[in-house]
Amino acid sequence: MATFVIFGKYSSEALKGMSAPRTKQAIELVKQFDGEVQQIYATLGDADLLCIVDFPDVGQAMKASVALTKLTGIMFSTLPAVPVDEFDKLMSEI
Repeated sequence: MATFVIFGKYSSEALKGMSAPRTKQAIELVKQFDGEVQQIYATLGDADLLCIVDFPDVGQAMKASVALTKLTGIMFSTLPAVPVDEFDKLMSEI
């Protein structure tokens, strides 16, 4: 599994649907794409949400990101995250 950081930005329409049940729906949707939500944070600043999610590959992460936007109306940016020790190992090979 690969780790992805997903940033979410609420639209005015998405704000209207905020609820614990919608959060549960979103977590279940991630599971449909073989993902596992590690943590979800509400944030201040450029992003309103920060999610740490594991997916088997980039394709599943991309599909889930778009499906989450369709479900919630929240705009998501999904970025791969590599643990720094793994990054250091990769960089030592170049």
